[in-house]
Amino acid sequence: MSGSEKAWIGRGFSIEMESKRYVKNISISDEAHDRVLFEGNIGELEELSMVDETVLEIRGRNGLLRVDMTIGELDKMLSDLRSKDA
Repeated sequence: MSGSEKAWIGRGFSIEMESKRYVKNISISDEAHDRVLFEGNIGELEELSMVDETVLEIRGRNGLLRVDMTIGELDKMLSDLRSKDA
């Protein structure tokens, strides 16, 4: 995928579940706003890591969530959140 295609698509993510029993709901709307909802339970959090310095990986007992995000972006978001709470 070229850089311009990636910019158009936005920030990627993936969700991998150990079993479908941990998936609570998957809903794909046929309404005009095209909403998609994925709900589940990744279980007790086990690990937070970075993959190739560009993907935040949150591992739970029941699944794995990956989001395209650098450590710098994560630091800034956490700093902004702490500033709001102060």
